[in-house]
Amino acid sequence: MSTATPPSSPAPRPAGRPRSQEADTAILTAALDLLIEHGAVQTSIEQVARRAGVTRATVYRRFADKTALLVRALEWANHDDDPGFTGWPDVEHMFDDWAAHLAVPRNRRLLRRVNGSVDDYPELITTYRHVNGGRREKVVRETLCRAREHGQLPPDVDVDVVQEMLSGAVLGHLNGHPDDEDAERIKAYFLALLKQVGYRP
Repeated sequence: MSTATPPSSPAPRPAGRPRSQEADTAILTAALDLLIEHGAVQTSIEQVARRAGVTRATVYRRFADKTALLVRALEWANHDDDPGFTGWPDVEHMFDDWAAHLAVPRNRRLLRRVNGSVDDYPELITTYRHVNGGRREKVVRETLCRAREHGQLPPDVDVDVVQEMLSGAVLGHLNGHPDDEDAERIKAYFLALLKQVGYRP
């Protein structure tokens, strides 16, 4: 999970062919906007091209199909290819990151759309996880393992179970808490849950 907020919708584009980087940004932004507004099934390459102010051919030169486009848009939004991200030093920093991300309503809507695609467009999550290689899940587990090693979690705690619990907690917060809840309260929510399995800062 990243704290970065995807950019807002671009202004209407002037006539003419955009430069390559401009086209990339416009296409990815349009894909995210449409995914949030309509969901994966109802989003199409044609809609993305129209919203981005480019031709369908411009989109297809970059992406083989809609799934590839949406997966790349999610990677872009989450900064998954950021070489500077190597994980969090501790649980507190991890929850700071999660809370800051979940405090942005747009991020919450995007996460709900992605998780809601499990039934009607399962290839989105399946492909995203395959391409992403579970990098975020890996660094979450590493953070929990360090907390156990440092005595912040009980020595016999199953970090895989704790990780599953926290993943469920994210979904629970998305579906059961208001979108305008601030980061401080969101972090407190995660800390309260983790303390139930013996976490001690």
